[in-house]
Amino acid sequence: MKKQMLMLAVAAAMSVLSAHVVTAQPEKVQLTTAQNAAQPGTGPLKPSAAQTQAALWASRVLARYHYKALPLDDAMSAKIYDNYFKTLDSEKLYFTQADVDQFAPARTKFDDAINNEDLTLPFQIYNVYQQRFNDRMAYARELVQKGGFDFTANESLQIDREKAPWAKNEDEARDLWRKRVKNDWLRLKLAGKDDKGIKETLDKRYEGYQNRLKKLNNEDVFQMFMNAYATAIEPHTNYLGPRSAENFDIMMRLSLDGIGAVLQSREDYTVIREIVPGGPADKSGKLKVGDRIVGVAQGNGSFTDVMGWRIDDVVQLVRGERNSTVRLDVLPADAGQDGKHVTIPLVRQKISMEEQSAKKQIIEVKEGGVKRRIGIVSLPTFYQDFEARRKGDKDFKSATRDVQRILGELKKEKVDNVLIDLRNNGGGSLIEAVELTGLFIDKGPVVQQRTAEGRIDVESDTQAGLAWDGPMGVLINRGSASASEIFAAAIQDYGRGIVIGEPSFGKGTVQTLINLDRFSQSDKTKYGELKMTIAQFFRINGGTTQLRGVTPDIKLPVTSDAENFGESSYDNALPWVQIKPATYLPSGDLKELVSPLQKRHDARVAKDKEFRDIEQDIAEALKLRKDNLISLNEAVRRKERENQEAKARLRESRLADAQEPGKADEPVAGPGSKEQRAKAPNPTAPKKSNVALKGAPRSDDGLQGDERSLAAEIAAEKAAKNAKDVYLQEAAHILADEAGMLKADTRMASRTMPYLSMMKQAGN
Repeated sequence: MKKQMLMLAVAAAMSVLSAHVVTAQPEKVQLTTAQNAAQPGTGPLKPSAAQTQAALWASRVLARYHYKALPLDDAMSAKIYDNYFKTLDSEKLYFTQADVDQFAPARTKFDDAINNEDLTLPFQIYNVYQQRFNDRMAYARELVQKGGFDFTANESLQIDREKAPWAKNEDEARDLWRKRVKNDWLRLKLAGKDDKGIKETLDKRYEGYQNRLKKLNNEDVFQMFMNAYATAIEPHTNYLGPRSAENFDIMMRLSLDGIGAVLQSREDYTVIREIVPGGPADKSGKLKVGDRIVGVAQGNGSFTDVMGWRIDDVVQLVRGERNSTVRLDVLPADAGQDGKHVTIPLVRQKISMEEQSAKKQIIEVKEGGVKRRIGIVSLPTFYQDFEARRKGDKDFKSATRDVQRILGELKKEKVDNVLIDLRNNGGGSLIEAVELTGLFIDKGPVVQQRTAEGRIDVESDTQAGLAWDGPMGVLINRGSASASEIFAAAIQDYGRGIVIGEPSFGKGTVQTLINLDRFSQSDKTKYGELKMTIAQFFRINGGTTQLRGVTPDIKLPVTSDAENFGESSYDNALPWVQIKPATYLPSGDLKELVSPLQKRHDARVAKDKEFRDIEQDIAEALKLRKDNLISLNEAVRRKERENQEAKARLRESRLADAQEPGKADEPVAGPGSKEQRAKAPNPTAPKKSNVALKGAPRSDDGLQGDERSLAAEIAAEKAAKNAKDVYLQEAAHILADEAGMLKADTRMASRTMPYLSMMKQAGN
């Protein structure tokens, strides 16, 4: 079956090349082109014959079948050259101008390198990068050992160097790194660390950078180079090596065959980061968070020592075919480095990634003595298990099926309105976007696609009936892209629901996976896959979300910077165009509702101190981004930190006072919450712990994630997850206002939602 997705979707013209689903067979699906590769860290990396062949076949497919097909010539070579250097050193911290000048003659040679099956040139560039990287880290560690920074000088550090010139020479490059190390030291000092602790932390940090680079192999370099080529054509075209392709497939189906544990690298150990409920690791009762895996064995085979391994290599050993056995050599979390190891056998099973599945909650909004119940459906991605669906599995994993089930539950709980939360949902299956829309409309077109040849196809919902026939809304932000934009745009064009938030990402292109292995002369040689743009999608009203995204009906404060995030930030994005509208029957016309809802929203947030806090944070972040400088003077930074901490304490105090049990607008978690709602408020109960705003800046401890204790890292993530979501609360208020207006004015309801009124009269 073709993988259809926004980031996948098929085109009939490409059916001969389109990808099949990659099954989870980790012992067979390896980075096979690395079989002849230089081992990581053993010397200069070189391309394999399989990689040169894969590059040639990829270039032929891209030049012929891409939606924006461009020849592989000198002009394209120059774009690849610029992209490749940007991939390796986007902040211009490692190469010098002399390095760039040295490779200037290569600017128009990458097309020849690919066509002649000789990738020596991009590997030479990478090997110089690797040397420069090691030089910079060695100098940084030298500075750390010397210490003695002058924090009274009025120096500053440029935050974003993407548009800065290359360092003119080694002296200028070293001065850049002196300032970076000085800033790292100052951050730790302001957080309360002493000089000895700072030295230990930073030396270990920079050594860790070096060790991670040593673990890169020629497959990593090849993938970076091929992505420099692919994205030079258009931003959403990518090359996926065999392992990346497998991980992409796992992301789409939200399942894999394994032990049910999330792994993380910490120093040289592979650590258990999380145990998935109901998985083999959980059921065994033998593994716990913090345990360290030091060896992996297949069945009754011998152990492979995985100390110091890359995390993805360890994951490949731990994953495997369903019902097969893997044995783990584990150093328990509470044991020292010389502690007693334990051997834990586990039988691999299918693991569902429920954390990425659709979730629900109910927010109760009380205003003017009336309580409204708003059902929230959070959807992180448009997922589908394509292979299971192809095989006829009645229980295949699907975003639409999960949301349909949730809507049924929300109906039973008698919610007044439903909000689909698509914030930071980057897309997924095109099929799911169409079918999810079908839960809220009866029948009709959902999205139009135009191929490179100009053929226009319409994807429609063909299933009669609605899973939810009441009012609804969609919450989006700049991170809502692709399939999310198809759904939000269709809901808006049909007049079916209110779209709330900020303008979406602006990705209006369709991709498919092309399996390059079909061109291989050997079953053992794997070429990888191309995720390639093959069409552009259009709204049913004839417009497109490309570049402009979906404009919400009710606008919330914009939290992102369009110049640096979103389709408009790419210099080679496709332009905005328009085609003829599709033929469709709107469900209603909500324009009459928008103005009064906007006025109520404006009046409410004008009095809301938390919204003022958010706007202040946004303004400060934008100013910092515009200034692009941070002071290296301790007195200046300490005063800035004290001001930020005082502001944070004031906000936390205010939130703590407001978050007493029984207070309106508290989220209610699911069906079992009826008893909770029946309980009277207890004035002596402790304050709730989520005394922070979601997305609010936190106090800087100067550390990186793996430098904190695992317990501290998990606690911070939990606190962030439980923080008060002001945008979600306000979206619930808006939909509560809408529900109240429709119930109070039946004539308005019939004018704005005539189609739904007819459905109710017909008993549907």
